[in-house]
Amino acid sequence: MPVKHFKLEYGKKFRLANIDPNDTGAVHDREEVEAEVERLKEQLEALQNKLYAEKKQSVLFVIQGMDCSGKDGVVKHALGGLHPQGFRVNSFRAPTEEEAAHDFLWRAHQIAPAKGMIGAFIRSYYEDVLITRVHHWIDGAEVKSRFKHINRFEKLLESGGVKIVKIFLHISKDFQLARLRNRLTDPTKHWKFDKNDLVERESWAEYEEAYEAVFKHCSSESAPWYIVPANHRWYRDWAVLQIAVEALESMNLAFPESDPELGKILEKLQE
Repeated sequence: MPVKHFKLEYGKKFRLANIDPNDTGAVHDREEVEAEVERLKEQLEALQNKLYAEKKQSVLFVIQGMDCSGKDGVVKHALGGLHPQGFRVNSFRAPTEEEAAHDFLWRAHQIAPAKGMIGAFIRSYYEDVLITRVHHWIDGAEVKSRFKHINRFEKLLESGGVKIVKIFLHISKDFQLARLRNRLTDPTKHWKFDKNDLVERESWAEYEEAYEAVFKHCSSESAPWYIVPANHRWYRDWAVLQIAVEALESMNLAFPESDPELGKILEKLQE
């Protein structure tokens, strides 16, 4: 499946209802893409090696989605082959007292990936125009103001060599319900269950509307949103791997030039 299939066209009107979360394109099951998944993982690891060695650019994966959409699963299964020395994952939860005392982007800027690094935000600074909007903690004027700040923040990161890859994992409400039930019936998954998920589930339509506003106002040609149907985990991981590999390939990564003196050192070792 071409990556452009998942990419939102810049400036085009979009509704989540028009995307089937069960969609797997022309692929019918996991076995059809297993070999390609392994190949993509190898490609991603090789590209990370170049990125880490070059130390001129960095990558930030912004991973969003409804509760139970598989944000942690993407990191574990699709991005799990990345070397931990060059890969850092951060989860955005309710801000701490210190974080709340600063502007809403302060905590995100502190942990943006350094040159040579790959970062993944599980949820992200976008929560400050999602949950805050749905629960009316901020008004419409503040939402619009934050959209502008987010766009400027992303441009700032890009100017510093950060490639931003924004992925929304699209699931159905029925799929979410099945996952929540599974967490309640399986004792080994009780720790995953959060009563607040049931509260947020009641605002499903409001979250869809908030996300659609994000896609409309916080997308650009250099940092578009990718909408990945995620009811099928294997398809989700395959899609994310394709997006990740294409993103790093577009960065024209290269190993640093070798020191001419290394040849002389090698000759001496071979004497």
